[in-house]
Amino acid sequence: MLFKQQALLRQKLFVLGSLAIGSLLYLVARVGSLDRLQPLCPIDGRFGPRGQDEIPLRAMQFKRGLLHEFRKGNATKEQIRLHNLVRKGGTRALLEMLNLHPAVVKASQEIHFFDNDENYAKGIEWYRKKMPFSYPHQITIEKSPAYFITEEVPERIYKMNSSIKLLIIVREPTTRAISDYTQVLEGKERKNKTYYKFEKLAIDPNTCEVNTKYKAVRTSIYTKHLERWLKYFPIEQFHIVDGDRLITEPLPELQLVEKFLNLPPRISQYNLYFNATRGFYCLRFNIVFNKCLAGSKGRIHPEVDTSVITKLRKFFHPFNQKFYQITGRTFKWP
Repeated sequence: MLFKQQALLRQKLFVLGSLAIGSLLYLVARVGSLDRLQPLCPIDGRFGPRGQDEIPLRAMQFKRGLLHEFRKGNATKEQIRLHNLVRKGGTRALLEMLNLHPAVVKASQEIHFFDNDENYAKGIEWYRKKMPFSYPHQITIEKSPAYFITEEVPERIYKMNSSIKLLIIVREPTTRAISDYTQVLEGKERKNKTYYKFEKLAIDPNTCEVNTKYKAVRTSIYTKHLERWLKYFPIEQFHIVDGDRLITEPLPELQLVEKFLNLPPRISQYNLYFNATRGFYCLRFNIVFNKCLAGSKGRIHPEVDTSVITKLRKFFHPFNQKFYQITGRTFKWP
């Protein structure tokens, strides 16, 4: 996302890169010693012969039906627990919630200016024209999640404005990786195609270790991406948003963002109310206008082998610890 002070529309910008793709409720998995787990390799032997290592469409269609029942309020809490109901909520949730603030206006779509070579070649004037109108006391927000993980972006933004403020929203890395996978899987389903199981992609069958070439895994190594940004911007210009807490306890996170962006405190508990049917917070702008996130923001995770989840969490742990140390913020990640 890009935050731009309208009074200095041609000079200043605030940026939010994001990695918040996927679920909001953790998959339940006991983190124990890998020594006590069955070996993961060979993958083909563990997850079956070719054809059996793909996600059956009917299984996911059943889960999608469960999600529909949940949204209608018909699914039981036990059904929800057993089938791992999840929601994709990070960048979009933050964008909509910050739009509650009267000094904030948002772009209607992702611009992808700094991460897209073709768009970037069109120049800054093209980018400015994509921004919505705002008054001098307001800032404008644009959400483009790929900014954080695209190599060229930090330098491009630095050349535009070296004093920029950056917001990064993150979520628990393993769940984020599974959510990333789930989003791709849903796209395959719409085309009536099958897709490899998550385990097949996340674990390298040759080494039996985490497959760092798999994009969903690479994206979740937050410290690697942040270190690239720190070559251009000091850590004081960053604020880290807890994407998981933003959904369960949004107000404290929003208040931290208000403070970081030097916005007067305007968002209150009045603006946020929990919708039990939808399972997440909705937004109250005023006495007549309320808004909930789109129904497409709910996704069901496929079941993932708990030993794979454990292996991933062990893999991410040292990167997470370094991320805590660099940012000065600790998360309750396993």
